[in-house]
Amino acid sequence: MAGAFDNIHPGLSQCEAIRLLTAPIDELESQSDPYMAAAHLINFPGDETESALLALVQSTDQSQPRRLARRKAVEVLGRLGCVDAASAIGDCLCSDDPYLVENAAFALQLLDCRIPEIHGRMIELLQDPSQNQRVLVQSLAALDVQDALPAIQNLQDAEHSGVRGAAISAAVRLGGPRDLLSALGPLMLRPNQMDRQTAIQDAINAGGQELLPQILRAPVSPVFRMRAVRALWPDGAQDFNGLELTDVVDALLQDRPQSLELVHAYDQEPTDAFLIQEFFGTDFSRSYLALQSLQSRSAQELWPLLKQRWDEEAHNDYGAHYFFVRLFGAISSWPEAAQPLIRSLLEEAINTRRPQFMKSKPAAVLAMGALGMTDHPGCFEVWLSPDSTPFWEVRYAALMIAPAGLASQALSDPEPYVAAKAQIAVASAR
Repeated sequence: MAGAFDNIHPGLSQCEAIRLLTAPIDELESQSDPYMAAAHLINFPGDETESALLALVQSTDQSQPRRLARRKAVEVLGRLGCVDAASAIGDCLCSDDPYLVENAAFALQLLDCRIPEIHGRMIELLQDPSQNQRVLVQSLAALDVQDALPAIQNLQDAEHSGVRGAAISAAVRLGGPRDLLSALGPLMLRPNQMDRQTAIQDAINAGGQELLPQILRAPVSPVFRMRAVRALWPDGAQDFNGLELTDVVDALLQDRPQSLELVHAYDQEPTDAFLIQEFFGTDFSRSYLALQSLQSRSAQELWPLLKQRWDEEAHNDYGAHYFFVRLFGAISSWPEAAQPLIRSLLEEAINTRRPQFMKSKPAAVLAMGALGMTDHPGCFEVWLSPDSTPFWEVRYAALMIAPAGLASQALSDPEPYVAAKAQIAVASAR
């Protein structure tokens, strides 16, 4: 179950990682070495790795490096599906370390733990506000622990919106009335972005298909909204609840601020420099508001500022990178001298392999289409090829701007969303 960001120490062997788990603290080059080693062992599934991690979980060593590593070891054992570790991980629920308890609850969910005594301990922990009640609620619901329903229902009015949303979602999953889900809609428009994101995840966890319209308007990263569509849209359906699948995906990839309910506003006219700086923030609602404002500004005046900030930071800041790409495609009057560089930046964005920059790839395709930069011979054939372009959203974006005659090439695309878009494009061309 290794992910894109797991193998960040490719030169570290399994043997050396296991050694670091037990090496004397005074012999470590860095106090974070045991934690790093435990995290790295996700890349070496098997008995040897599981035994080493389990030994760390059961160790009584309470030094800070070991305590931190133990948290990660519990998580990794869960991700590796080590069911033999369930009892030992369950014992971690009694720890005085709330982060270890949190990771233990998450791991037990991954392991589909069916031990009633462990379920009982998790239910007891729901009464303790010092614990991560959200994760405990999510794990109990995922494990279908019906006995937890009364305790979970007690949290449906919790002050913390993340706990409240998780409890509502969990109550529905455990058999409560679905009309409870309507309370998640307003949480998707909270001032805090994390609250908005967790509300969307709560809707996904509860199978809240009826909340898709609210999710699609929520000012969060398009990654979260696309994840919700992928999770909640009925398999094989071209339309659902008044929505057309391809219209939804089109809008998600176009990602226009005007299609969202932005939760911030300016009380005075901001400068260009201020608006560009908003691209570097962590709140997408503010970034979308800045993008909306910049679209009406002078391209001649914007370009020097954008060029400077791109060179300084934006080229390596994946959030800002995305909004710069969006802005490039939203304005057509860039100075003639700037256009070759913009084209080069967009081509680089399309071809990047850096995982955190994936959402910029389809945005760059659409930007090139908007700017009339798709005249390079064979570019559509490459973008529409699953072999050359494995990221399906790029292929879909290419279909949105491709000449009609090329759409038939994508009729047999392995991604159903791309094939559906191709079918519509071919039918429209007839």
